[in-house]
Amino acid sequence: MFINSDSEANDKSADPISPELLPRTSAVIDSGELSIGGVMVSEMVQNFGTPLFIYDEEHLRQNIAEAKASFPGGTAYASKAFLCKAMAELISEYGVNIDVSSMGEMYIALHSGIPAGNIVLHGNNKSLDEINFAVRNGIKIIVDSFDEINNLESLLFDAKLKCRALIRVTPGVEAHTHEFIKTGHEDSKFGFPLGEDMATLAIERLRSIPGVDLLGLHNHIGSQIFELQPYAEAMAVVAPMVQKYDFSELCVGGGLGVAYMADEHAPSISQWADLVMQAAQDVGIAKDVSITSEPGRSIVAQAAITCYRVGTIKRVPQVRTYLAVDGGMSDNPRPVLYGSGYEVFLPSDIRAERQARVRVVGKHCESGDILVANATVPDSVKVGDIIATPVTGAYGYSMASHYNRLQRPAVVFVRDNDARLVCRRESLEDLLRFDV
Repeated sequence: MFINSDSEANDKSADPISPELLPRTSAVIDSGELSIGGVMVSEMVQNFGTPLFIYDEEHLRQNIAEAKASFPGGTAYASKAFLCKAMAELISEYGVNIDVSSMGEMYIALHSGIPAGNIVLHGNNKSLDEINFAVRNGIKIIVDSFDEINNLESLLFDAKLKCRALIRVTPGVEAHTHEFIKTGHEDSKFGFPLGEDMATLAIERLRSIPGVDLLGLHNHIGSQIFELQPYAEAMAVVAPMVQKYDFSELCVGGGLGVAYMADEHAPSISQWADLVMQAAQDVGIAKDVSITSEPGRSIVAQAAITCYRVGTIKRVPQVRTYLAVDGGMSDNPRPVLYGSGYEVFLPSDIRAERQARVRVVGKHCESGDILVANATVPDSVKVGDIIATPVTGAYGYSMASHYNRLQRPAVVFVRDNDARLVCRRESLEDLLRFDV
């Protein structure tokens, strides 16, 4: 019998995993096994190994289409949540813009068929090379600092180039989320605070540069946000500046939360858009102003699960049971960084009750290498079994590392009874590629 006397353990239900946490094309066959996109999870694990990210491509497509329809003014996928060539190609197929924040993300976007005019460059510390590359390729820039304005002024003056831009402002709105992912309050490394006239000064500077086409404002109040009201509050704060300068675009950023646990509930993309549009109307923003967005997590998070193989089960009497898997903080650092919660289930027995409490840990040489601090799993789980964590499509693969020189996992897209490898598992030889 598994035990866990952790005083901080919560009273999780012993119920089977909630279908609401699984990708949309998930199905259960008579034996209780899980399939996604018409393919058995066990078959994908056998073919591609573990750890393994499995993405429901139909789920991705539905979310991209919903975001595009919900924001007629334009939407850009926030690629930091998850980016590979296959994901960028999906974005390109739907004609949706893409939000990038580095030279590497720009490179992948362009080499995946996304037109430069559909790329938006973010970042609080863009290098001169990144700014130069963006300007010369017609990529829109979200301006974030006075130093960046200086660099733009120098570049555009010398080369007589042009640049489409938005200016990022911090509206001073507090979103209820983790401290590390709040970005809308004034004490932030991002954007220009609306107080102390910093934003006004930045706007005037940009408007004075001949080559800059300043389209409007950008604001982003944080990430993993469940309550929609802060978006309306931010809209009210930035509206006067949109009206004062007759801007043609107002971007509300992203940050819409997703449910990682069965007891969490998050708004849909369309519900978020409805509130934003109504808020814009309520504060008198003209109908011809394009209200744009940058969803990331809400596009990809619930579209994926991560599969691991159980390597050891260590029972410490009167303390807890540790269940160790063949991945860890190198493929999902969110629990370590933010204390993020996840659930665990057996893809081989999706209907099984989960009465045993364990701590799911990785294989890294770190006591803090914890994937799920207080997980409930079926009593039957044993060494060699495959377990899975749902809602891992965002900030898992994109934040993966080589800590302890583990190779990054493979990524599979599955749809219409076909599982295709989109990112191969790294090899031992790959670990030596950058040594000289």
